[in-house]
Amino acid sequence: MDKQYIIKLLEKIKNIMALNKDYLIQLDSVVGDGDLGLTMSDGFLAAYNAVKDSDEEDLGKLLYNAGKAMSIAVPSTMGTLMASGLMNAGKVLKGTTQISLEDIAKLFEAYLDGVALRGKAKVGEKTFLDGLAPAVHSLKTSVRNEDSLEQAASNAEYAAEEGFRNTTTMIAVHGRAATRGEASMSLQDPGAAVAMLIMRAFNESIK
Repeated sequence: MDKQYIIKLLEKIKNIMALNKDYLIQLDSVVGDGDLGLTMSDGFLAAYNAVKDSDEEDLGKLLYNAGKAMSIAVPSTMGTLMASGLMNAGKVLKGTTQISLEDIAKLFEAYLDGVALRGKAKVGEKTFLDGLAPAVHSLKTSVRNEDSLEQAASNAEYAAEEGFRNTTTMIAVHGRAATRGEASMSLQDPGAAVAMLIMRAFNESIK
């Protein structure tokens, strides 16, 4: 898979964020500003538009440029975090022109690391990381097991969904939800929902 796959992946993420805009707004209105759906739909639209007609063959540069465009379009906290993920993935995949399952695992692990570094968060603190980390673990397992790309994508989506659901067992450490203390435990985390949607889009991009 080459640059056309990266463009397709970003298009799928853009589409799924637009379709779930109201869902994310609803989730975020409970614990945040209620603007998450707009931020994600606008941000990933900007990321896709930045690369859809690009002549760039370097997949790393393509991802970095998408992240840069997103950071400018939606300079909010979550917008900056998602852009940081894309840009870090771009740095890790710099010089790559063809992508395999192993590279995809590296892409999403770098995305996870970029968000964690920028947000100064850890897995288990009820954030985006808790949706994406299980998917990254699943992808790395699929690489070791030499699973097909289709099986790996399906497993990763399932892992992200489980991770999102599992946020109702965690106490929020960051953002407005953290002010609720133990009362935050029963709430679903909107950031983890974004991670789940990204992995759903990834799975759709493989089909």
